[in-house]
Amino acid sequence: MADIDSLKQALAVSPDNVLLMLLLGDALLEQFSLEEARQQFENVLQLEPANAVAKTQVAQILDLSGKSSEAIVRLEQVSGESPNFAPAWLLRAKLALNENNSTEARECYDKAITLDAAMSDIDLLKRIRQAGGRTPTPPPENIQPQATSDFQAGAYFDPDFEEDDDEFDDSTPFGPPPSAASELEMDFVQKADTDFTKVGGMECVKEDIRMKILYPMENKELFEAYGKKAGGGVLLYGPPGCGKTLISRATAGEINAKFMSVGLHQILDMWIGKSEEKLHEIFELARRNAPSVLFFDEVDALAADRKDMRTSAGRTLINQFLAEMDGRQDENDGVLILGATNAPWHLDSAFLRPGRFDRLIFVPPPDEPARAEIIKIMGEGKPLAGLDAAALAKRLKDFSGADIKAVFDQAIEASLAEAMKSGKIVPVTQRQLVKTTKKVKPSTLKWFESAKNYAIYANQSGFYDDVLEHLGIQK
Repeated sequence: MADIDSLKQALAVSPDNVLLMLLLGDALLEQFSLEEARQQFENVLQLEPANAVAKTQVAQILDLSGKSSEAIVRLEQVSGESPNFAPAWLLRAKLALNENNSTEARECYDKAITLDAAMSDIDLLKRIRQAGGRTPTPPPENIQPQATSDFQAGAYFDPDFEEDDDEFDDSTPFGPPPSAASELEMDFVQKADTDFTKVGGMECVKEDIRMKILYPMENKELFEAYGKKAGGGVLLYGPPGCGKTLISRATAGEINAKFMSVGLHQILDMWIGKSEEKLHEIFELARRNAPSVLFFDEVDALAADRKDMRTSAGRTLINQFLAEMDGRQDENDGVLILGATNAPWHLDSAFLRPGRFDRLIFVPPPDEPARAEIIKIMGEGKPLAGLDAAALAKRLKDFSGADIKAVFDQAIEASLAEAMKSGKIVPVTQRQLVKTTKKVKPSTLKWFESAKNYAIYANQSGFYDDVLEHLGIQK
């Protein structure tokens, strides 16, 4: 788990970030700070009332607090609202077993591993069987068991099936069945749907990416002649909302590569060893689909500095991440690993050595011409009247792309309110947009306040020279 203090600092910068709340809640739960952990999950539910992860974690906290009956009721609700959320079914199995209801425990366990074979828990299954829960619910007619081992075949079997401890032999093949791998591919692998032509401005960033990423992958044989491999790791850093995710997706589109965007919630797991296993499976998927772009958003939370961590679980996950990035000489060939962060100074220094995230690209707020381009793109397909993109761009100094979108959203809402009253389309005017710019404040200024200190006082390696140059500060 990432360091609790670092996560709290990150949440202070991004207070509505659901992924950070979930990560902080998990970290607090690992420290057995139940009340604080529950508060984080409740905060998530205020923003996303249907969030199954937060609801399941609240149920786990209730069980740990001695309120097992309430926990079971809540889990039943989660299973009803999100029937395909495997962790809720697995936790239900454990709580049912604690209540000596082995039959229900077995039914919930079978449901969990049918949804996600990677959640198989041999110890839990043994306990359920010892308690008498041997007969699973018959499989739905449209589900066919796909097994690669005796253990996996045991998800559905006849009541007369003879079982013994041999099926738990150490030789049992490890990993999900083929169907699980294909489901993972469906969840992660995407065809990039954009390219640089659809990214407003950012010309310096685009050229930097071309030199460091695109040309090596487009001219693979030429670079190999010089002993250079296509792929590797690139870290994009800068203020929030300035297009790091968009430019990553566009990078994949430029080289016609598969794009895989990985969120923290898709890796982090409450069970020991599961997070490392998920991370390995994602890297294996990227290797099978090369050329591919593997994008980790908010990578600082996943790759935080190990010396700041109080538990071994987070350090183990970081070690796994480092091992996957290193790979064998040809293992990651054709896999471009992109990380995006608002706080590069929180990354473990091991990630910044050659061969890992050794190429850093600063993604600054858009300059005036870029802002004008973004405004034009934002205005496409919308009822506008008298839009002067250049004049509006001058008023939006220090605004990120997300800030400009907020200006448009608020102006459109005002016009939409008038349109609903009149029953006719009311265009968004230049005057209305200018008026809205006074209500929206640039979000980048707070980031530069923090970045300035790191760039001046913690920049011995020169990583943050681009920040100093942007601020006009002499090195």
